[in-house]
Amino acid sequence: MVIRLATALDVPLRQHNALLLSAGFAPVWQETDLGAPALARIRDALDYVMAQQEPFPAVAVDRHWNLLKANGGAQRLVEFLVGPLTPGAPVNLADALVAPDVLRPFLVNWADVVRYFIRSVEADAAADGTAETAALLERLLTYEGVRSSLKAPASDAATGPVLPMHFRKGAVSLQLFTTIATLGTPQDITLQELRIECFFPMDPDTATVLRGWAAEAGPA
Repeated sequence: MVIRLATALDVPLRQHNALLLSAGFAPVWQETDLGAPALARIRDALDYVMAQQEPFPAVAVDRHWNLLKANGGAQRLVEFLVGPLTPGAPVNLADALVAPDVLRPFLVNWADVVRYFIRSVEADAAADGTAETAALLERLLTYEGVRSSLKAPASDAATGPVLPMHFRKGAVSLQLFTTIATLGTPQDITLQELRIECFFPMDPDTATVLRGWAAEAGPA
């Protein structure tokens, strides 16, 4: 009955397990590390998607926006904005976006982007009800300027068909919009919570810059 109710209500697999535990039953859904041999075909698919996105950026993240994979386009963009990342160091894209000292200095429309992003994290926190997601939301809200940005009206630039991320560093201006994809038939918690975010140029100049960086970098 618990399984039927959770399925009918479209309860996420993580919360599905929590309901089973609360009812005195063992969990039924596994949470497999993305690097495990059992997920080799999934990793191949992720690599394929991200390679197809070149020379434009693409990243794969978990439900708390911890970086799992990044293609060359994403690495080149980050290195241009903030410099090389330490190999193997954990990266949380939510913190990188919202904190005052990472991407914010280069994001012209930071207030508009963060307003939209925080609303999405609020929706995640409401949907999964876990302490971890609630803690992520609270951490993001404590960064300087975040709460005030939520109260501010949207700028004129935020009224277009999509909200771009407008980066500027020196003479280089980049405008990118994103799509977020998920796996269609996940049977594992890790895979259900996986998100693949692809960045696309909003204008020809941005596309030219990204293609130029790829050409300078040469074959992977």
